[in-house]
Amino acid sequence: MTVFVLLAVVLLVAGCMGSGEDAEVRGETAPNIVQPGAPGEKSRRLTPEELEAIEPPRHTAADVRFMQGMIHHHAQALRMTGLVKTRSKRRTIALLARRIDLSQEAEIEQMRTWLDERGEEAPELHRPHGHAHGVGAQLMPGMLTEAQMKRLEGARGLAFDRLFLRSMIRHHEGAVTMVNRLYAGDGGAEPEVDAFARHVDADQQVEIARMRELLDGLRAVR
Repeated sequence: MTVFVLLAVVLLVAGCMGSGEDAEVRGETAPNIVQPGAPGEKSRRLTPEELEAIEPPRHTAADVRFMQGMIHHHAQALRMTGLVKTRSKRRTIALLARRIDLSQEAEIEQMRTWLDERGEEAPELHRPHGHAHGVGAQLMPGMLTEAQMKRLEGARGLAFDRLFLRSMIRHHEGAVTMVNRLYAGDGGAEPEVDAFARHVDADQQVEIARMRELLDGLRAVR
């Protein structure tokens, strides 16, 4: 168990249970948190006072860059799904686009709230223009260039469906890359960032698998 995970568990239990004295007053068992010892040393139980003194890991510049960049990343995904209604006739594609819309719009608001609460600048989603304004605007992993977006906008019917799925798979894979870079670059230790990044990773992986199934189903279509 890493130090960060240990701290998160300690704080969660401490917050739920309170101090040992409080637990005794309520007739409950005091929290029993064991700190693993160094190699060759025994583990020991942390006292209520030690639990209260522990602070959760603070957010880092890497966390801020991740949140700001992911807002722009999600904004382009919404621009892509916005094309589906007028270019695709398949219900499966429409349902997929709707799912992406709902999840990524909600996540954008969650990321903006996280940034605002920490006094950090938050890009603002401008849905009519299909992008976000503000800090962190650059081509993130998996994002389409303007030329690639124009090609997607110009496609219709089956050609659009295939290109949309291929492009969105690559786009989602880019989001997974961003999560991996977060943890590799001094980020992801703050509990809320960690939980959000893990959610993004899991959600994108589920949608990637679904899109690959849909794309396989279109290979034989003429």
